[in-house]
Amino acid sequence: MRPRRGSLVGMVVLVACTATSTTNPPTSSTASPTPTASVRPAVSTGGRWTTYHGDRARSGVAAGPSLADVRHAWTSAQLDGTIYAEPLAIGARVITATENDTVYALDAATGAVVWSRHLGTPVDSATLPCGNIVPTSGITATPVADPVAGVLYVAAFLSPARHELFALREASGAVLWHRPIDPPGMDPRTQQLRSALALANGSVYVAYGGLFGDCGSYHGWVAGVAADGSGRLVDYRVPTINAGGIWAPSGPTVDGDGHLFVATGNSFSADTFDHGDSVIELSPQLKELAFFAPADWAALNTGDVDLGSVGPALLPGGRIFQIGKGGDGYLLDANDLGGIGGELASRPVCGGSFGGTAHDGRSIYVPCTDGLVALRVAGDGRGFHQVWRSSAFDAGPPIVAGGLVWTVDLSSSALLGFDPASGHEVVRKPIDEVSHLASPSSAPGCLFVPTYRTITAFCLPGRL
Repeated sequence: MRPRRGSLVGMVVLVACTATSTTNPPTSSTASPTPTASVRPAVSTGGRWTTYHGDRARSGVAAGPSLADVRHAWTSAQLDGTIYAEPLAIGARVITATENDTVYALDAATGAVVWSRHLGTPVDSATLPCGNIVPTSGITATPVADPVAGVLYVAAFLSPARHELFALREASGAVLWHRPIDPPGMDPRTQQLRSALALANGSVYVAYGGLFGDCGSYHGWVAGVAADGSGRLVDYRVPTINAGGIWAPSGPTVDGDGHLFVATGNSFSADTFDHGDSVIELSPQLKELAFFAPADWAALNTGDVDLGSVGPALLPGGRIFQIGKGGDGYLLDANDLGGIGGELASRPVCGGSFGGTAHDGRSIYVPCTDGLVALRVAGDGRGFHQVWRSSAFDAGPPIVAGGLVWTVDLSSSALLGFDPASGHEVVRKPIDEVSHLASPSSAPGCLFVPTYRTITAFCLPGRL
């Protein structure tokens, strides 16, 4: 896995802007600077974006009022590290995490820190054999929350080099428990936990890929632990000779039966198929059930054209859409992935895709290095076609919220809103420098844009 080089890219988060926040002080001993504000958002407690792209299907779709008239509301104080994870929206809070291994809960109405929890010392990036997250590597994967239990799950990379899963109390950030989650036989120094966490089947699942540069011995792994922290770790290792990481930030997709779908990057095999550049279905106990690989898997491997640069999109009607670095899209039957060359349909879509798609019914919105592309699945579920293509820009993973498709122009650092039917650009808001492979999220009435070390809110004045 060698993710694209280039400018730091954007992460956009939409959430309910709420003024009915608690008065709990931050747990940090250092007072935070006062956030800047220009539009005071209205009151709501509707934030329920608890996982990457809002649900286990990674749809990126949220209901709510039109967001075409959002305005700058506030910019938070500088946080203590770079933000790669997609923030969550839970009631009156925006949850975010940094590469300094710190979790923050921000007041969604003001951007003030309600609580913060430092989980440990992050790994000095200079001690790792390769990679492009500097100067420290800490929390990269998007956390997941259980709003019913009031628990937040976070995976942290801790010095000298180990991954641990933490369960925090949502209301206060108090640590309920933590435990190691590196499977036996893994070298944590060559594995990166970039993919979003998934909560399903009474378990929390994490997925691993390699570091930027494909150094050392690494594999794609999925590991799972009970949501209460008890019992043994279960795990699945992609059966490659080497590599085949699961590194797309969208993480595992989960269907109604609790089956997980993941996509892998290239392995180093050119003659024997070993599950590099594949979509793999796993049981809740992480047993392999089925797989798909393009017929040209060997060329993808040797060319470093990761199919798994984007996570699988689970569509209605038992379909999966997959696209990767090469820009070819594949429509799969989720009930029969088809093995090698067994797709229902495939066609070139764009010059390359990274991160995660959004999908609303039969419509799919694909982030590409040369623009945003809208696709539509045929009524019989056996094909797809292009509906529109935006002008060329480096598109971040999109979502559909407030009647628009939202993404970030990763080159110029701008928040963009598109008409989902025509592809016409409706909204363009300048934002500060942003981080790599970031993504939007949503709740009624506001857009929260995680920039490099801050979060900026764009909200509807007087709404919610």
